[in-house]
Amino acid sequence: MKTIEVVAAIIKNKDKILCTQRGLSKFDYISKKWEFPGGKIETDETAFDAIKREILEELNLEITTSEFFTSVTHQYPDFKIKLDFFLCSTVSDQLVLTEHIKAAWLKPSEMLDLDWAAADIPAVEKLISL
Repeated sequence: MKTIEVVAAIIKNKDKILCTQRGLSKFDYISKKWEFPGGKIETDETAFDAIKREILEELNLEITTSEFFTSVTHQYPDFKIKLDFFLCSTVSDQLVLTEHIKAAWLKPSEMLDLDWAAADIPAVEKLISL
């Protein structure tokens, strides 16, 4: 089974964190689920360069700092995903959705109200426990 390696950004602005909702997917178990934005690392790209590029492409948002937060490997029915999550920050909460259908800036305590993609849940739980 294929393993997809992805980086994801936990983007902070003041006391809130950016949460994004996926659009429709051919896999209903991730369709319209909430996630931390990110994507695949391209050849000769660092993890942080990949996050910066993906966030700019997907949200037209510039992020500044990055620190490793946690890593999660999750087995979905059709593929395995390895997600490396990084804490990032931004000076602006203004963004443009190009791939997601919704975005919300939430306090960690509010994040459990969302229907998260299974692979993102361990990172959400870790954020809430801090």
